[in-house]
Amino acid sequence: MKTYAADYVIVGAGTAGCVLANRLSEDPDVKVILIEAGERDRHPYIHVPAGFVRLLDHPTVTWRYRTEANAQTSNREILFPRGRGLGGSSAINGLLYVRPFAEDIDSWEAAGARGWNFADCLPYYSRSETWTEGSGPQRGTNGPIQVSRVKNPPEICGAVVAAARQAGLEFLDDPNSTTRGPSVWYYQQTRDGRRRSSAARGYLRPAMARSNLIVLTGLQVTKLEMNDTHVTGVCATTAGGELATIRAQREVISCAGVIGTPKLLEISGIGDRDVLDNAGIQTRVALPGVGANLQDHYVVRLGFRVRGAGTANERSHGLALAREMMRYVVSGTGVLTYSAAIVGGFAQTLHANRPDVQFVIAPGSFAAGRIGVLENEPGISCGVWQMRPESRGHVHIRSKDVAASPTIAPSYLTSELDRNTMVEGLRIGRKIFSQPEIARFIVDETVPGRAVESDEALLQYVRENGSTVYHAVGTCRMGEDPMSVVDSELRVRGMTGLRIVDASVMPTITSTNTNATVLMLAERAAQIIRSPQAAGFANQRSTETV
Repeated sequence: MKTYAADYVIVGAGTAGCVLANRLSEDPDVKVILIEAGERDRHPYIHVPAGFVRLLDHPTVTWRYRTEANAQTSNREILFPRGRGLGGSSAINGLLYVRPFAEDIDSWEAAGARGWNFADCLPYYSRSETWTEGSGPQRGTNGPIQVSRVKNPPEICGAVVAAARQAGLEFLDDPNSTTRGPSVWYYQQTRDGRRRSSAARGYLRPAMARSNLIVLTGLQVTKLEMNDTHVTGVCATTAGGELATIRAQREVISCAGVIGTPKLLEISGIGDRDVLDNAGIQTRVALPGVGANLQDHYVVRLGFRVRGAGTANERSHGLALAREMMRYVVSGTGVLTYSAAIVGGFAQTLHANRPDVQFVIAPGSFAAGRIGVLENEPGISCGVWQMRPESRGHVHIRSKDVAASPTIAPSYLTSELDRNTMVEGLRIGRKIFSQPEIARFIVDETVPGRAVESDEALLQYVRENGSTVYHAVGTCRMGEDPMSVVDSELRVRGMTGLRIVDASVMPTITSTNTNATVLMLAERAAQIIRSPQAAGFANQRSTETV
């Protein structure tokens, strides 16, 4: 058995783990160990922006999760991608950088997460980024993550923007530095030139030369080591079965994500008694909120056949793809630099008093409207999701087996509001694509098709074809009530020596994409952990020599 020791032991090298590894190891007197179950981020598709579509169910760089079948989504098991390896989901996501609405973060404080309001969090959004297009009061210019505009978007994308303006949406030059109402804009990418700017590339790689930071890959954490209610370290195992103990002089910080963190707590005997009893695990700390409150954005796509405009479809096959590959190598431009979408928008349905639907519009279309294989003929797609769903699900272990996937039940569409909003969101998308500026390119609607017109038929399409947008949050939420798992300083309730820093602590989902907010959260957590006030929490440790 191998034994390691450090001041801070970080479990999970995803977005938050990479941020913390960098920031905590800035102090040369502090030793940090970062543990990752996956491997180094060497797969070439990770670094090519458009490569993300080939990674969503990859056998080594994802966990290959599926959701539990649900009657509201036609009893399908839905692919639920989570990154595995350095960078975590920031290494496989669609590169879209969108900050939330101020009201999203303000609602956290209103619900009991003291000090977590947008004004106090804004500096940490800025600190995490280098906005490559200039400076502004809300944008960062010296952060580890490079954020860029899409260069030279295809002509048809400009037509979509013009059509959205005809449909009543305001054009925003920078959606990340302004108050946002119903609007249309171009997505910004976490991209550094031709390469993805993941948390591993931006935060971890520059820090790995530090002698006080150790990065252990290929090591699966199997449980937390505890002395009563104080966490002293973790146990782990390699793929070959070799055991390791990693001890924490100050704290263990779980950054294992919205699935991995509640799983780790429950495997260690921390969680809801009924869940633990059913899994055959003795309860050590009763926290009924562990694994509850799962929230996610559920997306469904409109697809259109087009003419008179180039799209990614015909540029992604045969000789055209070979030319695009050469273009990417020579100039770092072209279709291989595209992310999950190029044009975005916020729309407001009749069910809300502010924007409640987001669009992801890409100059390409997928078979059956589901992200994956691009069609051969020219096409364009418009993804629609509800920004603040009411539906709540859960993540819970099934057994003691650490290798077994937990039950993932997002409970999509269980709220009537969610169902109604998705249907109206599709109608707004159709309205945009019927405007003169874009209609001149449209041959036909391929999915769901013009014949799918009634609310009932549209809802059935939503049920049968929707999927995750990879924005799951909330399974170890922050707050002060009995169902919260961590307090406002991200300390696990009723315990010492253990914090959680990842998307699982978000009380409610942000209206928009979540990666920018995880970066912010981890930046702020690093400052909290390094503050003098944190010393008291860290010093309440076991008398065991570590």
